[in-house]
Amino acid sequence: MRKVLLCLSSTCLLSLYADNSSVALGVKPDVNFLTRADSMPESNYDEMTDLYLEGYIQALLDMHYYEHRVLVSVKDHNVTLSNMPNNALLYNSILNFVNDIAGVKSVQVKEDLSKKEIAAKEKQIEPRVRGVWFPQSTVLFQPLVADPREPMYFVAYRRGDRIIGKNVASVCVGDDFPIFRWRNVFKWQGDLQIGIQAGVWAVFNFEDVPEHVSHEFSELVNTDYLVGIPLTYAVDKWSFRLRIYHQSSHLGDEFLVNHPDFLDKRKNPSYEAIDFFTAYQFTRGIRGYFGPGVIVHSDKTFPMKTFYIEYGAEFRMFGKKLSYHRLFGTPFFAVHLENWQARNWDIDATFKLGYEWSKMQGVGRKMRLYVDYHTGYSYEGQFFKKRVNYGEIGLSWGW
Repeated sequence: MRKVLLCLSSTCLLSLYADNSSVALGVKPDVNFLTRADSMPESNYDEMTDLYLEGYIQALLDMHYYEHRVLVSVKDHNVTLSNMPNNALLYNSILNFVNDIAGVKSVQVKEDLSKKEIAAKEKQIEPRVRGVWFPQSTVLFQPLVADPREPMYFVAYRRGDRIIGKNVASVCVGDDFPIFRWRNVFKWQGDLQIGIQAGVWAVFNFEDVPEHVSHEFSELVNTDYLVGIPLTYAVDKWSFRLRIYHQSSHLGDEFLVNHPDFLDKRKNPSYEAIDFFTAYQFTRGIRGYFGPGVIVHSDKTFPMKTFYIEYGAEFRMFGKKLSYHRLFGTPFFAVHLENWQARNWDIDATFKLGYEWSKMQGVGRKMRLYVDYHTGYSYEGQFFKKRVNYGEIGLSWGW
């Protein structure tokens, strides 16, 4: 525990260099951020009239952020935005999008438009919608990057797992599927979204496989399945996730054939649970989260005690625009900690260090190349209560 706290303290000190700016509404955009405007051909915008530039920017925002009905005004190529979303992630994404358009000298936000100004602007654009089906730009509750059971797509090489094997291939096929997002919900005027989470995790041991007539190169040891329904809410720098989910586990056929003694030991680690997470974006580069969970039912062959808590932090620093590839890249460090009553409240920790690429800074899907270290307990099915330490190197794709 002392090592974990020391690592967190050191990381927090390093993060002071990462981002001293606030994500509060009204932050001036960073010109180093990448937006979809980088994919647009540049023209001689200096010769365009304010009216033309205003219509051009309004059309772009209506195309990419249509559900928010942002209003645009331009004078001397200085852009004023109003009716901005009350969500720091989307707010800053729109600011950077407009700021990066060639010909724009400056961008400011004005929230106190007169009724006459609003009425005049509303005639130019479609009415603001109350919700949107299948939103694509982002999820409201960003994934827990270092959580070993966060649904995403990844493949990783694992070394040193004394439970599964010294050399292990770990893969996951999983995603978060947003279904519907309501706009301006509750008195805080945030966004509310319902979706589906699903994931399948599998581990393959490809060393020290027992001799067998089939002579497998590797054996499928275990597969875990998760399906959940998350209800998420985001406003300003806060985001919340209430989720009900089911998780089950199954030993692999090759493993059972190669270890016939496990046929009598096989159990069914299956349970249903509800958890509630709160996340806060301290700066553009620093995020912390915390969440309790309750197991409402578990299989009688593998009973699980009721409560658990999970918490952690993510640090992104020194991000830069990769102009040649029209991408945004940033190093990241993340730590995920857990305490389960089923494990006598002992700490379980995962540390992940890597680099991520995305088309737009802050929102959208990202690819991550990473190394991680896990110390605590196994996540693989009926080995859930066995202690283990291992390291991984992997590649992932997700939000």
